[in-house]
Amino acid sequence: MRILLVKTSSLGDVIHNLPVVSDLVRGIPDARIDWCVEEGFADIPRLHPAVRTVIPVAVRRWRRQLLAAATWREIGACRRQLAATPYDVVLDTQGLLKSALIARAASGVCCGYAAEVAREPLAARFYDRHFVIPRNVHAVERNRWLAAAAFDLPLDPPLDYGITAPALADRAWLPAADYAVLLTATSRDDKLWDEAHWIALGQALAEAGVQAVLPSGSARERERAVRIAARLPGAVTAPPLTLPALAGVIAAARLTVGVDTGLAHLAAALRVPTVALFVASDPALTGVYGSGFVRNLGGSGQPPTPDAVLAACRQALR
Repeated sequence: MRILLVKTSSLGDVIHNLPVVSDLVRGIPDARIDWCVEEGFADIPRLHPAVRTVIPVAVRRWRRQLLAAATWREIGACRRQLAATPYDVVLDTQGLLKSALIARAASGVCCGYAAEVAREPLAARFYDRHFVIPRNVHAVERNRWLAAAAFDLPLDPPLDYGITAPALADRAWLPAADYAVLLTATSRDDKLWDEAHWIALGQALAEAGVQAVLPSGSARERERAVRIAARLPGAVTAPPLTLPALAGVIAAARLTVGVDTGLAHLAAALRVPTVALFVASDPALTGVYGSGFVRNLGGSGQPPTPDAVLAACRQALR
């Protein structure tokens, strides 16, 4: 059976869709699974060995360059690639108008959420089959329940993200001792945890023999990571890393502590003990979720205290 999954973004949402692949492979032994995803996150589906082909789209970039001829050539090429394979089922687990249009461009029976439960109700007009999946369950389970309904699979198989991080090609810059990955950056300033809190946490971890590794993306994020690392014994600011390399760094850590960012979800998917910090969002339906040690602390307008975070870290390290 040829299956196309459509889950394009964001990083956390793409990670939340990985267990669908594992469920499909378990329930449909002859499943051949492709995945359509935003180009910046294409390396995530590639971590799952059961994903045969990753079809990247660039909706975010295309929107910024709609008047460019190159944009329309790329869109045309993408539509031809989607239509070239005769899929038995095209499953859109995103429920947005953009993802529904992508799913509709593919060749196959198109399945997705019913209008009353889709994130954007208009998306349901483009599906051949619709399913009412409760909104009040975690995003991981909502994806899995939709797949179970579309393919008539059991609802309760064990949770399995199915991914393994690639081995690190270069470990020379990492601490020789145990380390914790501190994910201090996120997409919105109101989701940041106070720098003084990070310093207090990092110092306590150093006293316990666990040094800090601080990844960053943008120049501004790197400046923040450098400021924090300068106050922590033995801390390392990570060099620029690809997403697969960063997965390797996280997979080798004793612990990951992160704000509301997709990389914290990646740590949970890799079964690394993970403590997620919520400052301006609610973790109930989209917090870190996994079969290993995971803790979601704080909430909208209620940042977790350093003592609470340190207590969770100590429990994880034990």
